[in-house]
Amino acid sequence: MDDTLGTLIDEPGLPGMPAPPPAATPYRVLARRYRPQTFDDLIGQGAMVRTLANAFQANRIPQAWMLTGVRGVGKTTTARILARGLNYLRKGQADGGPTVEMPELGLHCQAIMESRHLDVLEMDAASHTGIDDVRGIIDGIRYGPVSARYKVYIVDEVHMLSEKAFNAFLKTLEEPPPHAKFVFATTEIRKVPVTILSRCQRFDLRRVEADVLSAHLGKICAAESVQAEPEAIAAIVRAAEGSVRDALSLLDQAIAHGAGAVNAASVRDMLGLADRGRVVDLFEAAMRGDIPAAFGELRSQYEAGADPGIVLSDLAGFTHLVTRLRLVPEAAAADPSLSDVERRRGAEFAQKLSVRALSRAWQILLKAIPEVQAAPRPLAAAEMALVRLAYAADLPTPDEALRNLRSDAASGSPTGADGGGRPLPAPRASLPDAPRPQLSAVPGGAAMPRPAPVPETVVAASPQPQGLRLSRFEDVVALADTRRDISLKIALERDVHLVRFEEGRIELRLSESAKSSLPGDLSKALQQWTGRSWLVTVSREAGAPTLAQIARELEENRHRDAASHPLVREVLTRFPGAQIVDVREKAPEVAAETGAVPPPPPDAVGADEADDEA
Repeated sequence: MDDTLGTLIDEPGLPGMPAPPPAATPYRVLARRYRPQTFDDLIGQGAMVRTLANAFQANRIPQAWMLTGVRGVGKTTTARILARGLNYLRKGQADGGPTVEMPELGLHCQAIMESRHLDVLEMDAASHTGIDDVRGIIDGIRYGPVSARYKVYIVDEVHMLSEKAFNAFLKTLEEPPPHAKFVFATTEIRKVPVTILSRCQRFDLRRVEADVLSAHLGKICAAESVQAEPEAIAAIVRAAEGSVRDALSLLDQAIAHGAGAVNAASVRDMLGLADRGRVVDLFEAAMRGDIPAAFGELRSQYEAGADPGIVLSDLAGFTHLVTRLRLVPEAAAADPSLSDVERRRGAEFAQKLSVRALSRAWQILLKAIPEVQAAPRPLAAAEMALVRLAYAADLPTPDEALRNLRSDAASGSPTGADGGGRPLPAPRASLPDAPRPQLSAVPGGAAMPRPAPVPETVVAASPQPQGLRLSRFEDVVALADTRRDISLKIALERDVHLVRFEEGRIELRLSESAKSSLPGDLSKALQQWTGRSWLVTVSREAGAPTLAQIARELEENRHRDAASHPLVREVLTRFPGAQIVDVREKAPEVAAETGAVPPPPPDAVGADEADDEA
């Protein structure tokens, strides 16, 4: 009888049809076929195995273990091996107790490995999260094991249990029967309550190191009779990021992709990676500031199937490698996952590039990677990231820019060139500090033209109700400010075009946005403040610009004059994207530096005349 079809072996499935071929043995993926069976098979977890061996030998066996780590490092596999070690017993030999030495299959080993042993119960907490599932464990734990030494409960992804389920576990987990042991596994250790963690011995399973994982994949390739290039193995190890299961899954896929052979080109094509040598070429073009070459190399890799986000990730990885080769060359050069091109050319870049330039490149790439991944046009976003990287490659640091500006001012060459038009040498750390140049100092002894003075709005601190003298319209605005009538002050500055001003009489033109009641409000306010009548009339003449327009024009002139100064132009050129935010004059400080005595401050009434004379 055929177990698959339920028919006799020598008879066809249907009358007149040929008999089906015998069922082939189902294929098992490498991650399951080469799953560790003993503690000796575990790779990269030597500290945990040594601790368990000492605990078993000294008979210091806790009631619960908590295994945590990233995916694919062997948490569930370790839990099953631990259950084997607790119940290991060989046929015809005396009971030696729990052990980590399992040279052959014991009486219970096969059933435990196949998850069908009555005394070793596995529960997936992701699908059994409620208190009823935990209550079943609590009810069954009172009974002793059927055939094994211990009852072992393996709870995978224990962080998925509900709060009530965790609370139900507390008493049983703290004082379980002597025949019960618990093994918990989780990838989210922070989601497990502290009350549970305090009742368990915790083991953090480490990511497997690159050299250990490379050797492991090499042994599996030899066992499978697969020819694998070292560079291909290194690419798989880098993509696995320390996960053994990820590495075996990628190796399985690479064997199928390469039709039984694993080479670097097929692995790069499968993973969407770029050639490591081409990544180094792209890095060199970007750090050299050669944007056309960088664009061409990026587009060439994109057309070959490389993902722009992965290309930038590889660039960031190579930047980190160059930084390590500069700071710890011995440790970085011993990395087995590096290719000869990365090791040789990375050492060359480490001698040429400073740590500050590498750190700046790392920050730019780290910010650009999520931008490229989320952009609707990843290639364009990657190209813009390369532009930032190329322009920032030779950008001076703030202290270098300051030293350069000081050296330019000291040599009389504010534009960064000598008298013959040749560029100045790069700033040196030993360059003596020169006095910081002022924006009003222009080479040749000429002073930068000062903008027209801003209308002063100075009023006596406590004006008297009688006899207050207002000689100009700006004094009226200042008086409104002193009297805390802010709405009137803003209206006078923004909506009034002054035509004529005399003591007791103001002739003005209102802007389109002004209130029609503004002349009457101004007349009443002035009569109240000064104790005399003021005549405020509206004229059809154009009048002068408003005070707000005058102030805005003066501000624009100051920004324009500052931007035309050679030192400011040099700063804006060396720092792309920099802007002039504010321009302030420090006339008293300049006078103090030159030794001149500053003029006395103008009085409250004649401030504009004093400024004109100055």
